[in-house]
Amino acid sequence: MSLRRRSGQRHLGGAMAEARVKGWCPGVWRPMASGDGLLVRVRPAFGALNKDKLLALCTAARRWGSGMIELTNRGNIQLRGVAEDGWPGLMAELERAGLVDKTPEQEARRNIMVAPDWQPGDRTEQITSLLLDRLEDLPELPAKMGFAIDAGERPILVDESADFRVECTADGQLLVRADGRTRGTPVDSPEAAVDLLIGLAHWFVDSGGLQAGRMRSHQLPLPGWVPEQAESAVPRLPLALGAHQSGAVYGLCFGQAEARILENAVAASNVSGIRVTPWRRFLVLGASGAPVNGLLSDNQAPELSIDACPGSPHCEQATVQTRNLARTLAGSVAGRLHVSGCSKGCARRQPTETCVVGDKGRYSLVFHGRADGTPDVSGLTASQLCDYFGV
Repeated sequence: MSLRRRSGQRHLGGAMAEARVKGWCPGVWRPMASGDGLLVRVRPAFGALNKDKLLALCTAARRWGSGMIELTNRGNIQLRGVAEDGWPGLMAELERAGLVDKTPEQEARRNIMVAPDWQPGDRTEQITSLLLDRLEDLPELPAKMGFAIDAGERPILVDESADFRVECTADGQLLVRADGRTRGTPVDSPEAAVDLLIGLAHWFVDSGGLQAGRMRSHQLPLPGWVPEQAESAVPRLPLALGAHQSGAVYGLCFGQAEARILENAVAASNVSGIRVTPWRRFLVLGASGAPVNGLLSDNQAPELSIDACPGSPHCEQATVQTRNLARTLAGSVAGRLHVSGCSKGCARRQPTETCVVGDKGRYSLVFHGRADGTPDVSGLTASQLCDYFGV
């Protein structure tokens, strides 16, 4: 019987093989082993790199790794394919470029996502700077917990992974909000916002939050000194590709590009640097908006509606190839598509209309869910999967 999709037809299967969740993210001090070598993740302060630092990063990616650079869904930059005996050399080169925290403890604490279109001197920059100065005041939190500093007129990071947020109300008042709560606590200054963030982090630990792991999962009522009094302003959409008041926004297919492509993106003399985003696109400060070979600049590009992890053989947990399949399916699957090499779903945490998941060398389908959801269709080969979608 043909597996081509028919209205209402589902081929039910059992649960997928469970992937090993490591519970932490790689850094420079603590890289993570993968199928193609070590992953080394750089966390740019303020989500920004000036031109010199970006070029140094590109040089390091070629010298010590595969030459591929990735933007992660936490707004960080990742180098792939670093050999274990090459890591000390990479570390030294990144240190010379000012891209390494002084200690591994500082790197672990500096898990701060910043709205990418902040302006010098605005409240987003002020709060981020104050929080960076007080990292030692934070308790030891679970490795994946973090902060979103999003204090523009309307928030832009509401769908991204963070546990404690600074946003604004519709009338412009600063607001501190615990993730998972619809309302937050108004504060009257950047200093007060940082005080409350640190206080919330300590309350999370003291009230047993470490067992829950994330703020959204911690179901205790907030303490009385964190009144949930106001809602954030209506959120805005992620930065669109193309011209921007600060330069131009470009996308990376599956969040990955060769180092030389990023070098070309900042080659013009008027470009001063970049801002990273959690949407696998970046803002090039001072850019004219002219197309750059190897980067996405069309908001209608089908690749923008697809998330795909590196897959096999690049990831040791993936059992299937992902990105070539994602390119094949681009434009043939309605809604957003997530292609994941295993049930961890690293490329996307939010549900999608269609999620293709690797399972013991074959593919399963989860509709309107995440990679770790119960499959609606299972046991498909790559060719059967393409037949299912009529490709």
